[in-house]
Amino acid sequence: MTKQGFPAPDFDESINRVGTHSSKWDTMERLYGVSAEDGIAMWVADMDFRPPNCVQRAIEKMAAHGIYGYYGDDAEYLAAIHWWMKTRHGWTVPTEAIFTTHGLVNGTAICVDAFTQPGDGVLLMTPVYHAFARVIRGAGRDVVECPLDVTDGRYTFDAADWQARITPKTRMMILCSPHNPGGRVWSQAELRAVADFCVKNDLILVSDEIHHDLVFPGQKHIPMPLAAPDIQDRLVVMTATTKTFNIAGAHSGNVIIPDPKLRERFAARMNALGISANSFGLFMATAAYSPEGAAWVDALTSYLDGNRRLFDEGVNAIPGLRSMPLEATYLAWVDFAGTGMTTAEFIGRVQKGARIAANHGATFGLGGESFLRFNLATPRARVEQAVERLRLAFGDLQ
Repeated sequence: MTKQGFPAPDFDESINRVGTHSSKWDTMERLYGVSAEDGIAMWVADMDFRPPNCVQRAIEKMAAHGIYGYYGDDAEYLAAIHWWMKTRHGWTVPTEAIFTTHGLVNGTAICVDAFTQPGDGVLLMTPVYHAFARVIRGAGRDVVECPLDVTDGRYTFDAADWQARITPKTRMMILCSPHNPGGRVWSQAELRAVADFCVKNDLILVSDEIHHDLVFPGQKHIPMPLAAPDIQDRLVVMTATTKTFNIAGAHSGNVIIPDPKLRERFAARMNALGISANSFGLFMATAAYSPEGAAWVDALTSYLDGNRRLFDEGVNAIPGLRSMPLEATYLAWVDFAGTGMTTAEFIGRVQKGARIAANHGATFGLGGESFLRFNLATPRARVEQAVERLRLAFGDLQ
């Protein structure tokens, strides 16, 4: 039992996902040449864990009723979001500010569509979540890449460098907070610097905070509305249950817009695109944002912290490899520059030698070329196996 009295989750349980239409496991051979028979899937950012029992019960209740019609009366759903943000993050969210999208990639795309024009620039601190650049370019906008600095082994940034890179057509900045793939939890001072930069340059700030619940001991995520309460007129915050509770297939996310004028623009684009909520996602989110869901997240972050420490200790003992200190998320960011190998060489050793599928760093933009991203949200025995395989694959460097 958890300390709150709910059944303790078994994150060590090995669940076979092969043949279940899992993107993570069933497409890795085609994309990475790593067979699911003896390979380890450590790429797609979903977890190999079942969600909390409260979410499972919500789906079972839907199935027992047997009618899957349009969702109506979202008061309970909105109240659950309000409760979660207030109790877990100290942030009071007005219910009228909440929009529900088909996940946050969809939410990002609507923001780009609603608040910029073709040919405008959107600033990204790279390396960063690859879907941002994909939707920006897909919408006919320009990606303004501002590479992050590395200070004492972790990412930092220089706002003066951003100033030198933007153009008069730059209209928006997308912030990843906490940062994916670097795992940084941005400080109050850093978030204030982002806000000040956006005010100075009249930019809309879209703060993607999807990983805000997955923060390790000793760190504290600060929602941007609390870090910079004076920029509500240009701020959009994106959150979701999907990453926190491993229900990404629900394709549900929340775009939270404090300013009424920005809300009008966003609502107009949602109406024009005919977007409405997925009832499965709403039932699951309502169940997840609860005391039982909170107890599950506490147990999850403790377990992930153990995986993180195990992985970092093992990887950092391999000459030439360095795992960036992880403050949040379950996505380890490993630098192979110290091996002296080409990108093709170290990727080949990981995929063919260690038989691990991991995200290629170059897909995250400038600064990611020497990195691979490893998903640690899997049973600990599998993390141990991955570390041993990497040790053997780079054994000649010992």
